[in-house]
Amino acid sequence: MLNKYARAFFTRVLTPFAAFLLRRGVSPDAVTLIGTAGVVAGALVFFPRGEFFWGTITITAFVFSDLVDGNMARQAGVSSRWGAFLDSTLDRVADAAIFGGLALWYAGGGDNNALCAVAIFCLASGQVVSYTKARGESIGLPVAVNGLIERAERLVISLVAAGLSGLQTFGVPSWIGVLLPVALWVVAVGSLVTLIQRVVTVRREAAEADAVASDGADGSGTSASSAGSSENGAV
Repeated sequence: MLNKYARAFFTRVLTPFAAFLLRRGVSPDAVTLIGTAGVVAGALVFFPRGEFFWGTITITAFVFSDLVDGNMARQAGVSSRWGAFLDSTLDRVADAAIFGGLALWYAGGGDNNALCAVAIFCLASGQVVSYTKARGESIGLPVAVNGLIERAERLVISLVAAGLSGLQTFGVPSWIGVLLPVALWVVAVGSLVTLIQRVVTVRREAAEADAVASDGADGSGTSASSAGSSENGAV
């Protein structure tokens, strides 16, 4: 849902900045690489130390590169399969760094094995959710469902909660720290639901496609048999 509405809004907002970078000779691929490096650094430097506020600020500053690089490619007329592949691949790297950083915190200073496991599940399920759609489309299925929680929702829920939890550093009451654990559980459950939705959809679409292919093969076989009978009759 956020992909549908928020992406269109931020694309319009960031268009002038994308044009500025193009005029300075910056390539879309460079923006993709720099953005991913910034997200990874923010997640793995700050989150494992429990510095959620500054980690979130750093990640947020770089995460918009995911919109800027595509905007630049469209403006420059250089959209390519390679660019799409690189962008999608590095998105997975960035996501893994965010949830990996949270898992490291709970495995260390956060001292909560249950939440460490939840963060790892968020990491893994997010990767698999993305894979199901990509794999389904690669075998010719439309995968006509987005699901309950997509990448945008996973990031927004997790980063907003992490940033607010980090406000404890500035004297905000400690109860606000409960937002991050709640957010991780929400993302975990939502990702599981989304995974099930996509798997069920792919199963249905695969069955329909196989049925159509089978009907086509049967029809071709019948036509061939009929043609053979006509030829035999003519002889």
